[in-house]
Amino acid sequence: MLRTSLPQIVTDTLPGPKAKALIDRRAQAVPSAIRCVYPVAIARGEGAMIEDLDGNRFLDWIGGVGVLNIGYSHPEIIAAVKEQADKFFHGMFNIVTHEGYVALAEKLAQIAPVQGEEKKAFFANSGAEADENAVKVARGYTKRPNIITFTGAFHGRTLLTMTMTAKKAYATDMGPLATGVYRAEFPYFYRSPGNMNEDETIAYCLQSIQNLFEEATPANQVAAIILEPLQGEGGFIPAPIPFVKALRKICDDHGILLIADEVQSGFCRTGKMFASEYWKEAGCAPDILATAKSIAAGMPISAIIARKEIMEGIPAGTVGGTFCGNPLSCAAALKTIEIMERDNLAARSQEIGQKVLARCAQWQKEFPVLGNVRGLGAMLGLEFVKDPATKEPNGELVNALVQECARNGLMIENAGRWGQVVRFLAPLTITDEQLECGLDILENAIRTCTK
Repeated sequence: MLRTSLPQIVTDTLPGPKAKALIDRRAQAVPSAIRCVYPVAIARGEGAMIEDLDGNRFLDWIGGVGVLNIGYSHPEIIAAVKEQADKFFHGMFNIVTHEGYVALAEKLAQIAPVQGEEKKAFFANSGAEADENAVKVARGYTKRPNIITFTGAFHGRTLLTMTMTAKKAYATDMGPLATGVYRAEFPYFYRSPGNMNEDETIAYCLQSIQNLFEEATPANQVAAIILEPLQGEGGFIPAPIPFVKALRKICDDHGILLIADEVQSGFCRTGKMFASEYWKEAGCAPDILATAKSIAAGMPISAIIARKEIMEGIPAGTVGGTFCGNPLSCAAALKTIEIMERDNLAARSQEIGQKVLARCAQWQKEFPVLGNVRGLGAMLGLEFVKDPATKEPNGELVNALVQECARNGLMIENAGRWGQVVRFLAPLTITDEQLECGLDILENAIRTCTK
């Protein structure tokens, strides 16, 4: 059974002949700007495993970039989608009310760790749409125009979210970008400026917000501060709780809303259903939560959740859309959450993370190029450097690791400003045997690529 199998490469070359034929067709039919560096054309997927058109089997540690926390092709989710498909595919929620949308909104209002007793939710189709709608909600409620984001942030590829995203390679030749977006410093402890300690780094980053208030946008013109609990594209860097607590106070002092961008970190990835549960436990819960990716096991849907008072401040007609809250996606999301809660995938995330961290601690003794390992639960970043003293980023090594791992049946992906981080996003349904096999492949790849 593919779900419990191990990686196996059966063709003499990668991609194999059938996969290569499809990849060649892709090159002729699809813009090259939609890049893919992997020699894989998927035929089917189960759990944490992919089988390609030629019968090669790959262990997937990318999971659709955080979409498949519950794995490929979960049979209960397939059944739920089929059951809904037998009734109707589409019912635009601006036109007709369907029970799946309401039930999912109720469930997210129940479990989302945002401030307030009464909460409401609505849906979009992607992570970028969720973030953009979260900004709409904040602007509509506060009647203020401006947004503060952070260095290293990634929020999407729409016009507004490209502006909010730090890395401008994602916005090449796309200007003029949106107005009203200002950027503060994010605490990246491994690369703190001037060898500052953690407290000094947090103070430095907080001062950058005060500088914005004085030199760029008055605090009373800021609608929201948006923050990833654990930066994704930025390099899998957790937001320190003392920093989040200070942000919460700044927001409270100035009537600013705090938005948690949980597009990638939600749905058990970090050892909690939502990473901002850690914030809530520390007394600094967000006002608005935007989430997507693993919400529905691969079906396209995203969600925005906030307390009733905020949601009722949205001007009529400014949110919603044709496919938002599609019935098939709602059915998949409801079943996904049910399974995650029932099977305690948050605890499994913690267990997986501990196993990976233990191996990484061993690797750091053998491989000085593994400069830093960090994360929450099973959302981990392995940062590679050319020299542990200078911390010069080693994106070249990570690129080599991606290819070497693929040749041996393991799919990994990079992250970070310089592509120097290996991100760990394996499905939480991965077996212990598959996890150990993948760690062995990565360890051998590091050894091979650093000879």
